[in-house]
Amino acid sequence: MGLKIRLARAGAKKRPYYHIVVADSRSPRDGRFVEKVGSYNPMLPSDHPDRVRLFAERIQHWKGQGAQPTERVAKFLGKAGLAPMPEIREQPKSAAPKKKAQERAAAKAAAAAG
Repeated sequence: MGLKIRLARAGAKKRPYYHIVVADSRSPRDGRFVEKVGSYNPMLPSDHPDRVRLFAERIQHWKGQGAQPTERVAKFLGKAGLAPMPEIREQPKSAAPKKKAQERAAAKAAAAAG
């Protein structure tokens, strides 16, 4: 049984709220889980203390049992100092502005500087 520490959605329509749970990797996102180990409220400002709440002792216990955090939960754990911060992936080149947009930005910067 592969265990994951992941988010399970709760809350109303357009008012997301997530429980951080330990679940079997095969069970559905909002389905059966083993234990609730925290919560995440994205509606709160990023500096609010209740935005991400983690039960550190239980998370360490489950990591010792082999539970792997998902990418988003790994970021939370890294910020809380419970795990090393995951590496930030490089943005894909396709997301960069195209040639004409880069030329316009360079011309605008040159006009503002000169």
